[in-house]
Formats: sequence, structure tokens, C-alpha cells
Amino acid sequence: MRDFWKQWVGVALFLFCILGFEGPVQAETPSPAGEAGLRVAAVGDTGIGERTFHPGFLAVEQAIQDKRPDVLLHVGDFVYQPELMPETCPKRYLDEIRERLVDPFHFRIFVPGDNDLPPHANKPKASGCWSGIAAMKTPLNPPAVPGAGADEGTRVIGPVLFAVIDSYPYRDPTPWLASKIERARARGLWVILALHEPAVTTAWFLDKRAGALRDLNALKPDLVLSGNQHSYERFLPMNVPGPHGELRVRPSGGSTYQQGDGVIHVVTGGGGAKFKPFADMQGKSKRTAPPEVFQALKTRALMNHFVLLEITREKLLATTYRVCAGEAAEKQSNPRWRPQMRVWKNIALECDGNAAGVTVFDRFEIRSGRAEDGEDKLKSPAGG
Repeated sequence: MRDFWKQWVGVALFLFCILGFEGPVQAETPSPAGEAGLRVAAVGDTGIGERTFHPGFLAVEQAIQDKRPDVLLHVGDFVYQPELMPETCPKRYLDEIRERLVDPFHFRIFVPGDNDLPPHANKPKASGCWSGIAAMKTPLNPPAVPGAGADEGTRVIGPVLFAVIDSYPYRDPTPWLASKIERARARGLWVILALHEPAVTTAWFLDKRAGALRDLNALKPDLVLSGNQHSYERFLPMNVPGPHGELRVRPSGGSTYQQGDGVIHVVTGGGGAKFKPFADMQGKSKRTAPPEVFQALKTRALMNHFVLLEITREKLLATTYRVCAGEAAEKQSNPRWRPQMRVWKNIALECDGNAAGVTVFDRFEIRSGRAEDGEDKLKSPAGG
């Protein structure tokens, strides 16, 4: 009888960890990879639906599966459908999401994008698929504070606290998230925030330095992932913007950083949605980012891609993989938004002239400063 009860206690504790119930200190879901760490694939703006570059999406999705991540983190805009004010979400979209973005992955952290929500006058082609998509994601621990969005929440998986922040509407997450981050830091966890609309971008600039950028950087996460812009951008580590909007960034000297150097913002919207030229490439001065934002930019590109995070207690390694579908795929479907625009004659996509395949485009590393394998505790590097 004693062995029987021991077995049931063990099962109960296992379920408690897997479900990630939250008490005074949030329970941790063990990494499926164990002590080897956690592998997270981040992608956004995927090519499901008729208004997309579907061959690019298929290539990205296969490349992600080949990396065998434990977690798929999708930063929103799953579906781009063609109808005005659709009343329902066609089952074929949800079936493809389940087949390609749900069933292959142990954990699914999903962020709502504006194209996933119900259509309205300013977004008449939104798919209205979010309720069906949300039913397939890994449950989050909801905020215990009134005023937070229904789709916001946190999840601890392995050595990481993930937090989803809703952009529609955006609300300062500090009231419900700050205490969770504080507890996570006390446990030595990494902190990754995910939302659809970027707090900073050069693609189509909306000044959020006194709003979302200030709010998120003040929480001091390690990494902020977003989408919405159909491109890749990585910014240098930055702190809270100054009183006049100045960006306080860590000077660039490499791509290895120390935890605490600042918040790294990554825009990963290259999952198969059609590419739009950056505002400065189009000559759109009102939406071109100011010089200080460009100075904070480390790299950017118009390309299909995803970001693979390999995370242990000691470091977070991020690798961005460029995924080229090949010339034959582009003959089936043009990856450019409004390809007839004359501006495209002077704009090259990152995959132009490259064969189909997957290659490393960008890589950076954040070191936690913990002792590792008998080495001395890491010190803040002088550069990079």
C-alpha cells in the first residue's frame, strides 16, 4: 500500500510541473531536453492563406521541424485570407495550423496578431481565426491582476519565464508582470517577452519610445520577440529611453553580451507573409525611423527566416536561419507585396540569387554570469 501511494504522489507532482500551476512561486515545467537545455523556435507572420508566399512558409516550417525544438513560439499573424469581413474562419486554415504548427511541437506559445482577430473597418481582411488557434496553444498562467488582456499570461518552461503581451489593445504589463519577473530572477530564470507589434522597428516606424519601449525595457527582460513587420531586425541591447526619446544602447563590438547589458529586441516576421519594402526604401519619410533608431539597429533583412534559441542556465544562444525556397518556388508565387511597384526594381531580397536551402544569417549570445564547468564566474565583457 505504501508503494501504491508513493506512485500516486509521484504522478501528482509530475502533473503539477507539466501543467505549470502558479502559486506564490510559479511552478517550473521541466525542459524536455533535461539538463541539456531548452530549444525554442521563434517565428511570426506565417504564410497560411491565399495572400501569402506559401512556398516560403512550407520551407520555413520544415526547417524548424528539422531543428527539433521543444517549444514553438509564434508571435502572431498565422493566417492571411482574401475575403472582406469574413464571418467564419475556414476549417482548412485551422487544419493546416494544427498539422504544421501544433502537432509537431511539445509546447506552443502563441501570440494573437491583428490578422488573426475578428475583422473590422480598419482591418476588413482579418481572418477571425484566433479563437480556434488559441484552443491549440499551450495554456498560460493568466495574470492575477484586473485589467490584463484575456490572451496575456506567463509560462515557465525549463530555465525560461515566457510572457505573452497583447498588442490589441496594448496595455502596460507592469502591474501584472513585474512581480512575476522578480520571482523568476530570484530563481535564476531567463525572461523572454513576446508580443505581435514591435516596440521598436525601422520597417514602418511608429514612435513607441515613450510607451511600449519604455514599459518593456523597464521590466528588464533578456529578450523581446515580436513580428508584424515582414522582415528580420535585431537591435543592440538597450535600456529605458531617455526623457527626450534618446536610445541608450550598448555600443556594438560583437554579438556576445552579458546579462544585464540591456534588452535585445528582435523582430521575426519572416514566416511566409509577403515582404514589404522598409519605409526608407520606399521614400516614406513619415514612417522612416529617426537616425538614433538606425544607430541602435544591429542588422535587418527581407527574408524568410526563423530564430532558434538554445538556452541553458548559463547562456542564451540565438541563431537566425535564412530560409530560401528557391527560384522554382518564386515562379509559383511572388514573395513580394504589390510586386508591380516600381520601387521593387531597386530592392533585393536576401534570397535573391541564392539556391534553395537553410543558412545561418545572424547569431548572438547572452551569458548569465554563472560559473560553468569549474570556470570562474563570467565578467562583463569590454566590447560586443
